[in-house]
Amino acid sequence: MRKGCLISIGAFLVIATIGLSIYFYRQNKKGPENTSTENPVVMDIVRKTVATGSIKPRKEVHIKPQVSGVIDELFVEAGQAVSKGQPLARIKLVPSEVNINSAQSNVELARLRLQEAQRELQRQREVNSKRLDVEEARVNLENARREEERQRQLFEDGVISEQEYNRFRVELELRQAAFENSKIVSANSLRSFETEVDIRKQELDAAINNLQLLREGASRNSRQVANVVTSTLDGMVLDIPLEEGASVIERNNFNEGTSIAIIADMNSLIFEGKVDESDVGKLKEGMPLELTVGAIENARFEATLEFISPKGVEEEGTVKFEVRADVKPSREIFLRAGYSANADIILDRRKSVVSVKERDVLFEGDTTYVEVKTGEGRFEKRQVKLGLSDGIQVEVLEGVDTTAQVKVQQAKS
Repeated sequence: MRKGCLISIGAFLVIATIGLSIYFYRQNKKGPENTSTENPVVMDIVRKTVATGSIKPRKEVHIKPQVSGVIDELFVEAGQAVSKGQPLARIKLVPSEVNINSAQSNVELARLRLQEAQRELQRQREVNSKRLDVEEARVNLENARREEERQRQLFEDGVISEQEYNRFRVELELRQAAFENSKIVSANSLRSFETEVDIRKQELDAAINNLQLLREGASRNSRQVANVVTSTLDGMVLDIPLEEGASVIERNNFNEGTSIAIIADMNSLIFEGKVDESDVGKLKEGMPLELTVGAIENARFEATLEFISPKGVEEEGTVKFEVRADVKPSREIFLRAGYSANADIILDRRKSVVSVKERDVLFEGDTTYVEVKTGEGRFEKRQVKLGLSDGIQVEVLEGVDTTAQVKVQQAKS
């Protein structure tokens, strides 16, 4: 009985072995019949790197007030186009009583100084009109002239010598010069007092303007109202960060001031992004970029690389370099400030070249091959010379053309 069982088991094993052999033979025979092929195609090959970043205006300005106070009224809203000098908001002043009192004291002091200067000018004009400041010089000149005439008569009569006469003649010339000089000094003195009055008037005007500026936010001689905030450029209002009634601080040497509005020129946009250090060495200014914006589907925008940062910044364990590109404006689509975008920086390009899938290329050392179909279920390895690759398609310089049937290499499981 045991012998019969052994014979049965042996027969079963033989039959199973024969069946498995037939099964694997058929599977191997079907393999080549199920192998697929693809023809090389003519297309553009582009090798590029990607920079992530955002769209920003090239010129963006924070408008700040010249005076401190409370926003009394806003004249614009976000999204509105404005021109240079257009009013944006009006500030209601909350002046300090200490500053007001000080300004009033300065006005009174300047007025007293002006009155004193005017009195001195009036006195000098009276002196000048009566020629009191040149009278002594005139009398001395008349005395010297009479004495010269008397001495000249004595010299002509032979009573005195020529040397003695010359002394009186020189004295006459000196008195004449002193008289002329006194007239010049008198005129200059009058002009000096007139100038002093003008200076005191300017001081009074400045003190009055300062007081008016503290009280009302504008001076009587100024064309610009200090408590009205105006735009400093043509552009679009991106944001109004404050509301009416909010307090603001003026800009000065010690304080940046409070932003009333953010205005930018939306006709001049740039892309700011970062690239990995492994790609930055391949970049140079002037390279073309293609931008894709996440918020705008099926749209691409052209740009030109204009700046590559000379210094990298470490982020999450990798070093990245900032890049900036000039965005070509689009009339059809409005780009908003702050859009996130990806920039495809084109490193190299081949137009209308024969290409195959990079997955179908076989590598043996420095040599590359593809398997080309030569008959039903038969393939031969053919050496090819490759060019530019974009990671999916690779340019074929030599070896096959578009008529060849290239075997699709299946991924190994």
